[in-house]
Amino acid sequence: MQLPVSRIALGCGNFGGVGSAPEFFGQGLTDDQAFGLMDAAWESGLTHFDTADAYGGGRSEQVIGRWIRSRGARPRLTTKTFNPMRRGGDHGLDPERISRQLQSSLERLGVDQVDLYLAHEFDPDVPLAETFGAFRAVQDNNLIGAYGVSNFDARQLTQALKVAEPRAIQNSYSLLAREDEAGLLPLCAEHDIAYLAFGPLAGGWLTGKYRRGAPYPAGSRMTQRPEPYYGFLNEATFDALDRLDAIAAGRGTSLAGLALAWLLADDRVAQIVIGPGRPEHLAPVAEALKHPLTPQELDTITEALP
Repeated sequence: MQLPVSRIALGCGNFGGVGSAPEFFGQGLTDDQAFGLMDAAWESGLTHFDTADAYGGGRSEQVIGRWIRSRGARPRLTTKTFNPMRRGGDHGLDPERISRQLQSSLERLGVDQVDLYLAHEFDPDVPLAETFGAFRAVQDNNLIGAYGVSNFDARQLTQALKVAEPRAIQNSYSLLAREDEAGLLPLCAEHDIAYLAFGPLAGGWLTGKYRRGAPYPAGSRMTQRPEPYYGFLNEATFDALDRLDAIAAGRGTSLAGLALAWLLADDRVAQIVIGPGRPEHLAPVAEALKHPLTPQELDTITEALP
C-alpha cells in the first residue's frame, strides 16, 4: 500500500534561509513572516509541513516547532538529513550521524516523532544498507513513521530497493523539469513508492516572473541561487512559457495555477510540495483545485512543452 500523504504540503525551505545553502543561513523569511505563512496555509487546509535539518541551518525546524507550540496544532511533518548545517560542517548518511541529526530535529520541532524522514541526497561514501539500517532502527523506536529518499535518480533508487523498502521519494518535478518521467515515475509505480514533487513552479519560472529580455526581480531565486535553473535560459523555454501563459489565460487561471493543476492531474504524483514566500502565493493552489484540467487541456499543454 502506498504511503498516505496529504496531496499538497507546505515547503518550509525558505524559513530562515534559502534551502540548505550555508551562505544564506539567517536570510529568507523572518519568524513573523513564517508564522503568517503557516497560519494562512493551515487555514487553507494545508496540514503537512515539509522541512529539513539543514534548511536555514536548523532555523526552519525551529520556527515550525515554535509555531506548533504557540498554535497548539500538529501538522504532519517531513524532514530530511544529509547536508551540512554550517560552513565546513559534517554531512552524509552515516548511521551515527543519522541518529544524532534526527534527535536534534525532534528537539527543534518539539515533537516525539516525524511522520516521514528522508535521506536528502544520495551518499556515495556510505553503503545504503548501513543508512537504511539506521532508518529502520529509529523507526523501530517510533521516532519516525516512515522513511524514504530525496534527489535520487532511478539507478540510485533501484540500488536502495535491493536493501530496503523506502516508502517515498521526493524529487524536483514540474512542467519544465520532467527528467523523472521516463524511468523514475514508472519505477515508483511498480514498487508502490509515493512520489513527492518539490519545485512544482520551477523556482518561480512557472509564475510568470521571468520574462524574455527582462531583468530578474530583486530577491528572486535567479538573483540568489540561479545555478539549478541555468538550463532554462534558452529561447525554447521562453517560447514554451509564452504558450503556457496563453493556455492559462484562456482558461482564466494564472500560469502557476496551471502548473499545479498539471501535477494534480497526474495520479503518479502522491504529493506536491509548494514553497510560497507570502500568504497570497497560496492563491494558485486554490485555482488548481477549483479548475482541474480536462484530458483535452492536458494534450494541449503537452504540445506546448519544450
